[in-house]
Amino acid sequence: MPAGLRSTVEAIAGTPLPHGILGASCTTLYDVTEEQIHELNGVQWLGLGCCPARDWADPCETPPGETPPPPPDKEFCRPEVEHAAPITVYAGAECSALGFSYDEAREQALASLALGEQHAVEAGFMRTKLSMEAVDLTPPGGPLSIAQGVAVLEGCLAESYGGVGTLHVPAGAAALLGCCNLLREDPQTGSLRTLAGNCAVIGAGYSYLNTGPAGTPADPGTAWLYITGPLVIRRGPVDVVPDRSRASASVNPRNNDRRVLAERTYLVGTTCKVCAVLVETCP
Repeated sequence: MPAGLRSTVEAIAGTPLPHGILGASCTTLYDVTEEQIHELNGVQWLGLGCCPARDWADPCETPPGETPPPPPDKEFCRPEVEHAAPITVYAGAECSALGFSYDEAREQALASLALGEQHAVEAGFMRTKLSMEAVDLTPPGGPLSIAQGVAVLEGCLAESYGGVGTLHVPAGAAALLGCCNLLREDPQTGSLRTLAGNCAVIGAGYSYLNTGPAGTPADPGTAWLYITGPLVIRRGPVDVVPDRSRASASVNPRNNDRRVLAERTYLVGTTCKVCAVLVETCP
């Protein structure tokens, strides 16, 4: 068939990864209401369950003939104030204003945000929370296998928190989790769970940064895994800049290019200890 003018058809729609931080069914995600909009500046709370419950040795149970020890003091701990800081994600569309209307630019920006915001939230959470607060459990000998890494992280969580937590895995390392049956899909919720019952988030944004504690980048052939408590995510409304009432402001008169921006703010909260370990992805 001879070459001719191309026909314009519908764009190819995308679907965000199902087990990312916004798609994982073990993540609590809700939209803030107009009355709660101030929460997008940041929130704080008193941590629950971060102080361990302990067994008490009753001195009356001392075997006959032995001197009973003095009654042990029962330990108390003060709950810590935890917080979540805002993570603002955005997507912008730019093209010559000639043949590119405001509505087309707006549609482009909104579509890019809808498909890419999960990636951006994961990267923002790794950059501002995971890598900043994690305890590095990588042994002196270097990276562990991915199965060993998951075991170390789950042990860390179990010692500091009594509930179900969240394993954070870069998408580039996700396939290795199937080699040792480290994850299984919950048939009722569709979430990915470890044998211990912890939930797993498979994040493209984690792969994009792949940084460890204090922002340490992973060497080629390695990846940073994290574990936290459960996740509660607050999501703000989408803002389009400029809005439709100021559509003319989207055009730069100097070069006649049109720009439209779509953005929104998230707060990703978790609780108690954050642990990290470096694993091999290409031994």
